[in-house]
Amino acid sequence: MKITVVGSGYVGLVTGTCLAEVGNHVLCLDVDPAKITTLQQGGIPIYEPGLDDMVRRNVEAGRLSFTTDIPAAVAFGEVQFIAVGTPPDEDGSADLQYVLAAARNIGLYMTEPKVVVDKSTVPVGTADKVKAQIASTLAERGADIAYSVVSNPEFLKEGAAIEDFMKPDRIVVGAEDERAIELMRRLYAPFQRNHDRILFMDVRSAELTKYAANAMLATRISFMNELANLAEDLGADIELVRRGIGSDPRIGYHFLYPGAGYGGSCFPKDVKALVASGREQGHAMRVLTAVEEANEAQKRRLVDKLVKRFGEDLSGHHFALWGLAFKPNTDDMREASSRVIVAELTRRGATVAAYDPVAADEARRVMGDNPALQFADDMMAALRGADALLIVTEWKMFRAPDFDAIKASLKHPVILDGRNMYDPAWLRELGFDYQAIGR
Repeated sequence: MKITVVGSGYVGLVTGTCLAEVGNHVLCLDVDPAKITTLQQGGIPIYEPGLDDMVRRNVEAGRLSFTTDIPAAVAFGEVQFIAVGTPPDEDGSADLQYVLAAARNIGLYMTEPKVVVDKSTVPVGTADKVKAQIASTLAERGADIAYSVVSNPEFLKEGAAIEDFMKPDRIVVGAEDERAIELMRRLYAPFQRNHDRILFMDVRSAELTKYAANAMLATRISFMNELANLAEDLGADIELVRRGIGSDPRIGYHFLYPGAGYGGSCFPKDVKALVASGREQGHAMRVLTAVEEANEAQKRRLVDKLVKRFGEDLSGHHFALWGLAFKPNTDDMREASSRVIVAELTRRGATVAAYDPVAADEARRVMGDNPALQFADDMMAALRGADALLIVTEWKMFRAPDFDAIKASLKHPVILDGRNMYDPAWLRELGFDYQAIGR
């Protein structure tokens, strides 16, 4: 099949590359010339394990290409994926200007029937707006060309996006005409050879499914963080509690890990958007409002612990921080807990030396104007002269460090672990003041 993907960011690039991997011919469009030039020269503008090799392989095979030429991109694909950004507006609602601009371009340049697929995370009712935008643009041209609008939300975890796409646990498709349903069934046939993973439903239900999934996962995280904070006060161990409730098959173990709060491009934005959608319909989303409030407070949990140990005024203190990305296996700094932690520490007068194996360049871009923050070249270098170590992202390389070397480098043997990576009893035996979350 010939497929156009509008938007060559995280979702668009992964989607286009994986569709090319199974034999389709894919043209990825972006209005950012620098990004397209990078891709055409073999570079990758994002970090995602395995993506660079897959992009290179499919470009060399002639199945994957990149362009800024909008008319050519519209002409290319029978299927037009819209995978542009939907950043939050000031009120938390999703900003649809880029989605609707893409829809207008499709209506402006299409000369034959198209199936337009909303891949971006969009509020319920967006497909109707896309359909109306294309219709009005065609009317302006005096053209009568058939088209369908489909909702096909992505469920990609950053750091495991290729596996998620190539081996999906479900494929949600909201479509309401037989031609579009058959085309989507054919498109996804290579990804479900073992059994049928496509869930066909109406468009609005598909749109809500994406938000509902992310909101549920965010809720589990904030719930466990609240329990963890209570466990500390009660003298309980949240890790034992996690195993106890996770063994219940109705609950399960996924997303029950307490920590320093969730971040990234999805959970914070989607929770806000769902709350905004509820507000527009006159429904107060009380649970999700609490989820968001709990998460913002949790991002300051390590700072609160540090203040108890060193005092409110941190002037003259220097701290090491391991992990800047919002999660491992990505360089994504959007809504990362590290940003809140660094800002709060330096506001209180401290200086920070931070290390991240992948996200350092992106962190410099978004945090580099803070004179109290420096970036270390390796994890041990970040420790030199620090009063304490804070662990914010659970990169694998942090799991089994040289604790003797850590102790020798720190002024005080203090570790504040925002991801519960180590055994508290063992660390205390080694002479550390070790503080985790809920332990």
